This record gives sequence, C-alpha cells and structure tokens, in this order.
Amino acid sequence: MKNNAFAIASDRAVLESGIRPATIVVREGVIDEVVLQRVAPPGLPVIDIGSAALLPGVIDAHVHVNEPGRTEWEGFSTAGRAAVAGGVTTMVVMPLNCSPVATTVGALQGEAAAAAGRCACDFGFWGGVVPGNRNELEPLWRAGVLGFKCFTVHSGIDEFPNVTPGDLSVAMPELARLGARLLVHAEDPGSLEAARLASGLDAQPRHYMAYLRSRPPESESRAVETLLKLCESTGCPVHFVHLSARESLALVASAKGRLPISAETCPHYLAFVAEEIAEGATAFKCAPPIRERVHREALWEALRNGVLDLVASDHSPAPPELKSLQEGNFAKAWGGIAGLQVQLPAVWAGAHARGFSLMDIARWMSAAPARLGGIESQKGALKPGLDADLVVFDPEARWTVRGGELEHRHKSTPYDGRPVRGRVQGTFLRGNLVFSCLDALTRQAGGALSNDGFSLEAYGRWVKRSRASTTSPT
Repeated sequence: MKNNAFAIASDRAVLESGIRPATIVVREGVIDEVVLQRVAPPGLPVIDIGSAALLPGVIDAHVHVNEPGRTEWEGFSTAGRAAVAGGVTTMVVMPLNCSPVATTVGALQGEAAAAAGRCACDFGFWGGVVPGNRNELEPLWRAGVLGFKCFTVHSGIDEFPNVTPGDLSVAMPELARLGARLLVHAEDPGSLEAARLASGLDAQPRHYMAYLRSRPPESESRAVETLLKLCESTGCPVHFVHLSARESLALVASAKGRLPISAETCPHYLAFVAEEIAEGATAFKCAPPIRERVHREALWEALRNGVLDLVASDHSPAPPELKSLQEGNFAKAWGGIAGLQVQLPAVWAGAHARGFSLMDIARWMSAAPARLGGIESQKGALKPGLDADLVVFDPEARWTVRGGELEHRHKSTPYDGRPVRGRVQGTFLRGNLVFSCLDALTRQAGGALSNDGFSLEAYGRWVKRSRASTTSPT
C-alpha cells in the first residue's frame, strides 16, 4: 500500500501534550498536521479507528539480528515481521551477532545489504567497540551508526571480545571527540568468576536459582561503578543497557544530572520474577538474569522517577538446541530472550497495573529511544514533520501469548502462556500499512496485504542519525 495523502482519526491519540481526540494528516509518508479534534480534512480519505488508541511507532533500541552469517538464529525477514506485528516500526541492531561482527565499515555495509528489501520495519545499527578497533570508530560513525556497543564480559560471540577498563580508556576519548554514545553491557568479570564457583550451577545446572547466584547484583553494580568513573574522566556519554538490579539503579540515580548517562531495562525484567521460574525453563535464561521480585519493583519505580529512560526488548532468539530446551541446562543454554513481538502488550500489562498511562509507554518506547539514537527529528512522536509511523492499539484487549504463533524465527519464548494486555491491530510505516489483523482497518486503508495480514512489500529502510547522539534520552 502506498498512500500519498490520508488522515487517521482516533478518540485516543497519544500525543506529547496528552491523550485526546485527534486527526493525524499524513502526506508523502510524513505527518503533515495534527488536528486536535476528529475531523474529515477536505479531499482526503479518512481512516477512523474509533476508540482504539493511536500510538507513535515503537522504536526498539536493542535487537539482535544475526544476519548475515547466523541467519538460522534470526534474520531480517522474520525479525521484521515480528516487529511490525508488535507495533515496532524501527529496530536498532546490535553489532555482535552477524558474521563478520560489525566492528568495521565493511561488516556494517554487509548488515545493511542483508536488511535491504527484506525487512518490514525501518532499521538502524550500533557499531561495535572491541579491543584494538579505535581506528575503526570514526569511519563507522561517518558511515551512519547511531552509536557504539561494548561488553565488559564475554559477549557469547568469540569474534566480539569484551573490553577492559584499559581498552575503554583508549576508545572512550575518541567517542567523546566524535560526539558518539557508548552502550555498555555492564557486568564485572571478576565478580562473575567468583560467583560461578560458589553458585552450585555446575552441580545443579537445571536449577534457576543456581544460575541466578552465578550472576549476582554486585556483578552489575561494580561494572556500572567502573563505567561511571570512565564517563567522568573521558567525557564520553554512556548508556547502560538492560539494567536488572536495584543496586545499579542507585548508582545511576546518584550520577544523573552530573554525568552524560542514560539507562534502559527490558520487558522481561519488568514482567517476570526469579521466584516463579521453573527448574529447567531455559527459555528464561538471559544475562544479566531475571532477578527476584524486589528488583522488578525497583525497576518499575526507576521508570516512574526517571532513573531509567527507556525500555528495549534485547530480543535474542536462538535455535532450540542452543537454548538447551530439551535438557534444560542453564549452564549451557544460550542467554537470550525472544520477545520482540510481544514487548508492547507485556510492558503495558505491567504498566497499567501500576497506574501508568499510554503516555508513559510512548515516552519509554518511542520518544526516548529516538533521542538515544539521534533520530528524534525523524521518529518517536505524533507531531508534524516526523515519519508517519503509527500503531493502532486496543489497550483494553486481554489475550494469552502463544509462542508458536509468533513471527520470529524460533518460537521458544518465556512469554508462551503469559496473559498480557493490549493488542496491536495495525501498524503504519511512513504512511504505509505494513500489518493489520482487522479487515475493517485494511479496507479503510486500502491496504494490499497478504492473507496473514502483512504488507506484500518490505518497506524497511536504513535510518541514520540526524544529530550526534550525546543528548540525554530523558
């Protein structure tokens, strides 16, 4: 479907100024006007979604797509379909799962070529920081990465080695000079080594609590503390990915406003608790691990008070044998959660139960990720001049996730059987209807969709930053 000009009207448009009746006028894929009432602009077809909410497209700033090189884990075609079915209109891809890893311009271009013509949503890329690649950072930045990612512990991919404080003391001044942000998987290797020996995981590999003991909260908080010191000494902006522990939140809170830092958590840390994870349930394995209830509630409070800036999926599926689904061995299983498609209803279920609104969802999952990547002049809100990335969402719908019905390549997910709240009814990417589960919406939009509700054309394109990514996502 290619709609050059149309309008979409909702009783509940989620705008920066509030949730209210509005009509969004779209021309040539861009929001041309926001009218604060339900009207029929002269000469334009109008899509009326009634009481369904209209949200800005979700921007998922933390997605692992394994193409090229490991497409059997996850590829741009399957990930893109999962994305748009879940209201995600832009995903920013991590640099370590493709082969070769995206620590050079050539590898970055290989990722972009793999996505072109295959991905249903827009896509951006983070570049990689590994030992010895300081001279690659400026070329990657000029080629269009939105920022850079590093690991302070083994990444799980040998070709993407972790960095030491010494490595970072070389790379971070260069990133500061460029105006680029460093995203950090923050766990302390010394803490993990000591904890593993005492955890009992080798003796009880099916026992989730043994895995949890092998990656204690202090492993995260010590690494956060180290990065805060490096941020202060180098001036390099730092974004902490997938924070899981309340101890880390206290450190971030104490440094915010003083240092150029930001932080995220993930839907699985907000939805699940360690006390409820069954023996051998390796679909739940991730690093850092899903922790006890007290940490989950601390994460929600950190979203409430602004210590955490955004929510991102950290979508990282793997073949069943790598997840050790049959054996249920937490010591051997790949650590990654498949959750790209269900993150919006999963987060909304928990947010609604705690008194948050859809405006909070739009801030955490659209506006803040856009600012993190320096693309807020293109995406992230329902306002004139931005791409018409729109999500038709029923916030009252209640349903149960069935892993076998999801679009990502491998169906194992901890959300299987999970009750959630809110259903994506349709997704527009730059004014094009790319997913719909409602015949009425498809007819109104004049969509050319396949029988399963997806666009016959892959509209996704490479999104590059419109500014340096050093300002805070808050």
